[in-house]
Amino acid sequence: MTHTPDSPQFPRAHDEVVDVALIGGGIMSATLGTLLSELQPDWKIVVYERLSDVALESSNAWNNAGTGHAALCELNYMPEGADGALDPGKAISINEQFQQSRQLWSSLVERGVLDAPSTFINSVPHMTFVRGEKDVAYLKKRYEILKEQPLFSGIEYSEDSRVINTWAPLLMQKRLKGEPFAATRVPAGTDVDFGALTHQLFDALRARGADVITNREVRRLKRQKDGTWLLKWRDTIGRTPGQTRARFVFVGAGGWALKLLQRSGIPEIDGYGVFPIGGQFLKTTNSAVVAQHKAKVYSQASVGAPPMSVPHLDTRVVDGTASLLFGPFATFSPKFLKKGSMLDIVAQVRLKNLGPMLKVAWDNPGLIKYLVGELLKNHAKKVESLRTFMPTAKDEDWTLINAGQRAQVMKKDPQKGGVLQFGTEVVTGGDGTIAGLLGASPGASTAVSIMLGLLGTCFPDRIADWQPRLRELIPSYGATLNSDAEAASESLAGTADALALRE
Repeated sequence: MTHTPDSPQFPRAHDEVVDVALIGGGIMSATLGTLLSELQPDWKIVVYERLSDVALESSNAWNNAGTGHAALCELNYMPEGADGALDPGKAISINEQFQQSRQLWSSLVERGVLDAPSTFINSVPHMTFVRGEKDVAYLKKRYEILKEQPLFSGIEYSEDSRVINTWAPLLMQKRLKGEPFAATRVPAGTDVDFGALTHQLFDALRARGADVITNREVRRLKRQKDGTWLLKWRDTIGRTPGQTRARFVFVGAGGWALKLLQRSGIPEIDGYGVFPIGGQFLKTTNSAVVAQHKAKVYSQASVGAPPMSVPHLDTRVVDGTASLLFGPFATFSPKFLKKGSMLDIVAQVRLKNLGPMLKVAWDNPGLIKYLVGELLKNHAKKVESLRTFMPTAKDEDWTLINAGQRAQVMKKDPQKGGVLQFGTEVVTGGDGTIAGLLGASPGASTAVSIMLGLLGTCFPDRIADWQPRLRELIPSYGATLNSDAEAASESLAGTADALALRE
């Protein structure tokens, strides 16, 4: 059971300094807490979540698309250069990172730390579908490069409507004759319920003695003379204040991480800002429609659209029930979280980040135009967008749901003055006693890799001693799978068996 702040076993302050304080009850804190509990079971870990339960923001199943991001279908991880060349480096890197997540989850399943795999991960092929001669030529070139990479060895390609129809019938029904199109398919793709996974990881942390406390909002972070951090917080029910001292602090609070890192006073956060982008999806639970589609199908992003807004038609499996999502459609709110403050976007402004933020606004008119266009779309227009994937889509079968807020990173850049970054970034204090995560996709899928990097940065005096245990949990830790075809094949097959990932 999650502890609430009015519980008598949790006074207004911990009597002794805790080893680790994790701020935010999402997949990042859950992953870091899990790793640290495995590496240092004697450490005292405390988790603070401002809402009534963990996994209610970006990690919630309906606040993200659930794609196990492995660059199997996402074209933005392998863009075409100005000279027409394609570099698979980033796609391979993203895939390597997701394999580390699969390996850790497999280890935890085999030890009974996580529940049955189907409660949080399911086999769903990943596809890419494009139209038009230019995009067909690009997709074929991409396929020819990736099929030679061990981690992408199962990729298939076709321009044949009959073949694509066997992969995803909804894509082909009433498709115009003579229209150039092509698709790739990787059967080893997955759909992940990060909300369920987060809950299970925190349950395991509690069983190991960690305190996971909800309805508690950390408001201030202050470095003490002895090197510890003083966390000042209040419960969100009775507004009772309190404080905790911690030797190490991780801020995994989504968009609010920027706020807390700014309040911590670490100079490393200077120059950073975030731009919030919300999202909506069309959803159907019509069993006749859902039964005809088992895949996550991605395509090219619209001109000016951020990479996280690449359109896709997805199978989702949440609480054992399948449904389909299409989107995302961008929305705008000044809040950094769904349950944030309307003043968030203004409250972040500092003298040291104002310049980079203004430069980002000046350099990205396409993004502003895209957002305005998205905001003007009504339900009928959104279903019309869906028909580019599914020509037979009917308005009445689809309802609109609100997804989570994503806080895209804006930061200083020596050449440009300021840049908008669509990935994730860990900001670490100079002495490694505090770190926080900023950014969005593909964060959840690559949480294990991100947290492994954080361990090496923040605990340089311990990482060597931890490596044997890390390799037990994550066999490819410290190595690359794609450079060894046999190792890649063994890892893919082994985690598929452990996680019951079979078509």
